[in-house]
Amino acid sequence: MEQKKEEVVESQSVPVFGYELIRDLLLPDILGKHTPDILYWGGKQLARKFPLPSNDELISFFREAGWGDLAIVEQKKNEITFELSGEFVKRRNSLKSDASFKLETGFLAEFVQMQNKFVTEATDELHKRNRTVKITAVWDDKDRVE
Repeated sequence: MEQKKEEVVESQSVPVFGYELIRDLLLPDILGKHTPDILYWGGKQLARKFPLPSNDELISFFREAGWGDLAIVEQKKNEITFELSGEFVKRRNSLKSDASFKLETGFLAEFVQMQNKFVTEATDELHKRNRTVKITAVWDDKDRVE
């Protein structure tokens, strides 16, 4: 009996509108000017709770979380650039001109930090024309995390 209940919960989904109400309207009202910083920190906290072993798992996590389609677009010595796209990202960008992707940015910063063991920070950049988000994580290979 327990297994059937689990399957039902996994197959349910939250309407996008409900998610947007909380993420884009309620949270900014509650958090005020600190919204971007708190969402970034929250993304880092979530990454710690969901340690992912690989880039493939990361991409799947983003899709399952409803955060969009994640792709690695460039890797350099001390930085990696991701692109976040898809219908959900397009919708958030078109409905709210200042849509925040700090939650996702913080998550990626922490994911990269856990993978490479160096202090890592990430920034995000909205691309209005193609309605995607570029997230770049940069680390200092002299600043090791224990």
